[in-house]
Amino acid sequence: MNHDRITEKLAILADAAKYDVSCSSSGSNRKNKEKGLGTTGNGICHAYTEDGRCVSLLKILLTNVCIYDCAYCVSRKSNDIKRAGFTVQEVVDLTINFYRRNYIEGLFISSGIFTNADYTMERLVLIAKKLRTEHKFSGYIHIKSIPGASEEIIKEAGLYADRLSINVEMPTEKSLALLAPDKKREDMIQPMKVLKQAIIENKEEKKLFKKTPVFAPAGQSTQMVIGATAETDLEILYLANGFYKKMNMRRVYYSGYVPISNDNRLPAIGTPVPIVRENRLYQADWLLRFYGFNVDEIVDKNNPLLDMEIDPKLGWALRNMQCFPIDINTAEYQLILRVPGIGVQSAQKIVAARRFRRLGYGHLKKIGISVNRARYFIQADNDYEVKDWQPAQIKQFILSEGVSKYKADFSPQITLF
Repeated sequence: MNHDRITEKLAILADAAKYDVSCSSSGSNRKNKEKGLGTTGNGICHAYTEDGRCVSLLKILLTNVCIYDCAYCVSRKSNDIKRAGFTVQEVVDLTINFYRRNYIEGLFISSGIFTNADYTMERLVLIAKKLRTEHKFSGYIHIKSIPGASEEIIKEAGLYADRLSINVEMPTEKSLALLAPDKKREDMIQPMKVLKQAIIENKEEKKLFKKTPVFAPAGQSTQMVIGATAETDLEILYLANGFYKKMNMRRVYYSGYVPISNDNRLPAIGTPVPIVRENRLYQADWLLRFYGFNVDEIVDKNNPLLDMEIDPKLGWALRNMQCFPIDINTAEYQLILRVPGIGVQSAQKIVAARRFRRLGYGHLKKIGISVNRARYFIQADNDYEVKDWQPAQIKQFILSEGVSKYKADFSPQITLF
């Protein structure tokens, strides 16, 4: 292996891969057999499992050569950039060498599309197959599936990868037609359907036959670019919610558009999507997945954009003050979940703790809730007197507290819930 040339390729293809944010790891139950490599649970990214554990992945493209000319993509064929490509064996060797040095726990592999979708996808699958069968690699593997690849290849990929993802890329078909006219929405949706069905069938088969091989145990995910076109947060969240409900998607990722050209179809150079918009979308996504919210409760036709000043859970509470204050000692779990400053684990602890005694604010602090936010929406046994605050006043109080905390800590804090 030519070390200098491999290092150069790695620099190019790791940099090109940074625009893909959908590389979060997830808890896989792939077992380490026959003394294999890997763990069961410049090019190295940090991702997080669903239980919060940080893992390191080798995140690269197989190649940044691409036959498509998507306006928002740095690897588009018309872009004047330095091109490079790994061979299948080079990626396998890199992965194994990085793992042996304890640099990584897994691989995230994507690619520009060269020759055609099937040709590209076959090589991505071959990388995973070699790692699993020749090197007994039991680490995490995430393959970014190629739109338009055949059903057979997609199913084969699921035998070797822990997670597969197919980027929907743009929030609407209209935007895709504008910025990526060579691509078809159906080429992205059909593989999602195939994966959903294959995962369901695999689970049913494993109930009958214990030795059934695992199939994409960490499920599938997708990613969309936001801010390159004018879709509202309402449109984006409706699409994401549909993926969760209809495709059993594990995650939807929101990638703020990074201006990379002066194409008049795109936002001007120097006007990137504010990071806070990504953050608000992820917070809203969390409400859909774990807090029992519907899209129309977070945004609606009259208010199609998320508030950039406050998180969407607080926004809902301020618009629905008729639901508050709630008695923390008697309220139902689902309503406690809707209180700003109380997360899922804290809500569970509250319900468990109040079986033994009535809870005051001191107890709530020990449980770990953000009392400074929650106090406007709850009643407890002591310490605070609930007053008839107006929504605008509460918003200003919380924003002022946030500014004070920022000045005290000298570090930016974005409160999730």
